[in-house]
Amino acid sequence: MAKDENLPLFATKLAKGRILFQFYSLLIFVGICFIFVYRLSHIPAKKEPGRWAWMGLFFSELWFSFYWFVTTIVRWNPIYRNTFKDRLSHRYEKALPGIDIFVCTADPVIEPPVMVISTVLSVMAYDYPPEKLSVYLSDDGGSDLTFYAMLEASRFSKIWLPFCKKFKVEPRSPEAYFRTAVEPLGEPVMAKDWSTVKLYEDMKKRIENTTKLGRISEEISKEHKGFNEWIFVASRRDHQTILQILIDGRESEAMDIQGQTLPTLVYLSREKRPQYHHHFKAGAMNALIRVSSRISNSPIILNVDCDMYSNNSMSVRDALCFFMDEEKGNEVGFVQFPQAFENLTKNDVYSSSLNVLMELEMPGFDGNGGPCYIGTGCFHRRETLSGQKYSKIYKADWKRWINRSVEDSTSVLEETCKVLASCSYEENTQWGKEIGLKYDCAVEDVLTGIAMQCRGWRSIYFTPERKGFLGVAPTTLLQSLVQHKRWSEGDFHIFASRHCPFVLGYKKIPLKLQLTYCMNLLWAANCLATLYYVIVPSLCLLRGISLFPEITNSWVLAFVFVIIVHRAYSLGEFVWFGGTFKGWWNDQRMWLYKRTTSYFFGFLDYILKRLGFTNSAFVITTKVAGDDVSQRYEQEVMEFGTSSPMFTILATLALLNAICFVSGLKRVIADVETLVWEKFALHILLCGLLVFINLPIYQGLFFRKDVASLPTSVTYQSTMFALLACAIAVY
Repeated sequence: MAKDENLPLFATKLAKGRILFQFYSLLIFVGICFIFVYRLSHIPAKKEPGRWAWMGLFFSELWFSFYWFVTTIVRWNPIYRNTFKDRLSHRYEKALPGIDIFVCTADPVIEPPVMVISTVLSVMAYDYPPEKLSVYLSDDGGSDLTFYAMLEASRFSKIWLPFCKKFKVEPRSPEAYFRTAVEPLGEPVMAKDWSTVKLYEDMKKRIENTTKLGRISEEISKEHKGFNEWIFVASRRDHQTILQILIDGRESEAMDIQGQTLPTLVYLSREKRPQYHHHFKAGAMNALIRVSSRISNSPIILNVDCDMYSNNSMSVRDALCFFMDEEKGNEVGFVQFPQAFENLTKNDVYSSSLNVLMELEMPGFDGNGGPCYIGTGCFHRRETLSGQKYSKIYKADWKRWINRSVEDSTSVLEETCKVLASCSYEENTQWGKEIGLKYDCAVEDVLTGIAMQCRGWRSIYFTPERKGFLGVAPTTLLQSLVQHKRWSEGDFHIFASRHCPFVLGYKKIPLKLQLTYCMNLLWAANCLATLYYVIVPSLCLLRGISLFPEITNSWVLAFVFVIIVHRAYSLGEFVWFGGTFKGWWNDQRMWLYKRTTSYFFGFLDYILKRLGFTNSAFVITTKVAGDDVSQRYEQEVMEFGTSSPMFTILATLALLNAICFVSGLKRVIADVETLVWEKFALHILLCGLLVFINLPIYQGLFFRKDVASLPTSVTYQSTMFALLACAIAVY
């Protein structure tokens, strides 16, 4: 028994098979060196055609090589963790700390109330003492429809929570559970309770009908005093703080149908006024930090997006194994779980799974000093969000949190906490700067994580066997591109500011972690080299200027070797982490689309903002789709259907490469006796690959007649731009 007391609560192991990766990296490095030797030794003479195109291609390859070096550092030493929850229970079951859970929503149309409460119910049902759980919903939409859904959820939780714990169901999101569960006709005990929990369908129908109506009926408004708050609401952007404690876990009435205590449940819509900047999700999170410090003040905070329901009821205990480990737990600032999605198609048409990123690159972050904070599915130590620096003498006092109690009544708490979520509370304070989540950045989560690490805290990345959280991936191409545009712009903003890891993290975090962050922070900068490589070689093929070695020249081996080995390893890696060959090809397509549109507009927007031409705007990714959109998504048919500058760029590049490819083939066929094909083989191969990868674009432009095809305006614009570019190149 005494021996067990000294055993760690988690273990760390190195990834297997890294020798193969290191050997592969060495081969690629040698191949890259040969390419550079070729580029530098074969620079065209000053007046020779293609000199500047050659130099541009060299600098593009130099950038690709640097970025490859960065990703190699990330993948060099991934580590994986496993926890010992039995040891945690044995030592601390009666002394487990409280957990505050933050769920954030911002728009009842884009993020339907039914989806929101399904996430809320899933985290209320954790396998954890309910009296130590407090769940807070931040509704930045200020919607009485969302409040009504929360009221319904508070009632249904009295039935749902005991059902989950009695039968150990997974997942504990009612929406996700009933989507796949089969009625237990052969199990009398479960069948008896089944009819009760199926009341969820009735609750869901009531909420959906009210949402469609767009307002709360007079009958419903009499069900709770909280509805009176909306009498004074001018609009979703102009209203007072609305705070309602729907379930107060301290009260004797807060019991489920089996007499067990229910978790505390709080609804918050912070004050908003037109003259105050509300700082989007970061502002909402900071309001929750302050309000929760008055109501429950738990030492551990979990935040999840409203579409990221809990898929694993043991996630809280997994996280506590890191925080409460006797040897290393005191230095842990936050524990990040992977971001995973439930609505992915077999071949992941929009490359939303992020499997390689979550299964390999994030463990690489961990091995280099700690993962970044990705904004959802993350457990924080409250002190880290309060701006506290880590000290070697710091030791968590869990008893201090356990013995703390609030004596104020529910109504008094509701009133006294409202000021904490007011617009003026943060004036002349360090909130958004040194305390709480950082402001003035589109990816406030990443910036906040860097700041925590620079204050000395260690972050942990944990991938459980059963996914901790499942969300909703974008179901249209434009949704995916816009989402990545926001991420890339925010990441590049960090890199180009005083918060850059090389500046803020100087002598505070390891150099390898500073370099590791560059993999994400330089997403936007990738657009320049990629656009150059997609456009210039094709136009040079059109003009008859060669930028690559002839197929009979021995230097071609370096290019062919790097291309084949690099892509073959990428395919093997993708399949190893659960993908398919077609899924990998879709991933290559989206890699190209994101770099030529999302990252380009992210980079451009950052430059324009620095020049004062545009302002920040937070775009919420739609979490619902119409039946026809969903059907096409499930069939893996690419969704266009609207005009967008992004689609115009994609179509222009696709048409430009098609024209150049046809021209190149025509040149080869016409001059077959002079062996022109030897000179332009790599050009034609590159151009042909770009044509092949753009097949969905050609289908959307010319062959598809459904509503999701590319609009005629995009066809006309892209054709004009492509022909203009070709004409300029030729003449």
